[in-house]
Amino acid sequence: MNNYICTTCGVQYETAEQAPDHCRICSEVRQYVNPNGQNWLTLEDMLEQGNYVNVIHPEESGLHSIHTTPDFAIGQTAYLIEGKTSNVLWDCVTYLDPATIAEIQDFGGINAIALSHPHYYSTQVEWAEAFGAKIYIHEDDKEWVTRPSERIEFWSGESIELDGDITLHRIGGHFKGAAVLEWHGGNNSQGVLLTGDIVRVAADRDWLTFMYSYPNFIPLPASTVSRMADQLQEMKFDRIYDAFHRIIDAEAAEKAQKSAKRYVAALSGELFET
Repeated sequence: MNNYICTTCGVQYETAEQAPDHCRICSEVRQYVNPNGQNWLTLEDMLEQGNYVNVIHPEESGLHSIHTTPDFAIGQTAYLIEGKTSNVLWDCVTYLDPATIAEIQDFGGINAIALSHPHYYSTQVEWAEAFGAKIYIHEDDKEWVTRPSERIEFWSGESIELDGDITLHRIGGHFKGAAVLEWHGGNNSQGVLLTGDIVRVAADRDWLTFMYSYPNFIPLPASTVSRMADQLQEMKFDRIYDAFHRIIDAEAAEKAQKSAKRYVAALSGELFET
């Protein structure tokens, strides 16, 4: 019996004798099936191969990034936030080894794991069991959980406070239950927003974008992006970290609003003629 992992998205499935016929995450329009075919492995396979290392890097006071090298599956970055009373892991990476566990324990471990959306569920149950943590997923994305666990708490509504310093907000878009994390005390209390790729930082670090599917280049409706921008306007942040370690270091709230306006103008045919 194994917990199989899709090598394209890195998401782990519940215990089974054989690998699933297909990955539910990758077979859906927001992700993709590898053109070379569906492939599976296990976390034990990854450990035995000895090819992977998790690099834990300090970003600022109270915040560390966690990235697996070489890249595995989607290649996202997770973040460990030291809140006022608890440590929160934002999003997740698939690879987990004893060295990673030991290093994170030196920071005080993990009390809660918060997920932006299903593409980054990864081996979230392995992480939760290793650290004795709860997993927080919005109930609107409950159908996408591939490995059920009693450690998962499905939250509802538009926001939930995990710590006096950390709040999750459902803003939808990429997925119905898609969430962002507002870290009130980050950036010298000017506020930090961790967005996964619910809001993605552009190459120049001055703009952001919003997509239904990134690999398949499917945009979101203008009305959805306008609503997301309105929700973001209610949050306090001056810095953004996205899922691929792109950072807007300052004036991030203002840049989010101007980016949403540019996006809407482009979809409405007002930004350019072509």
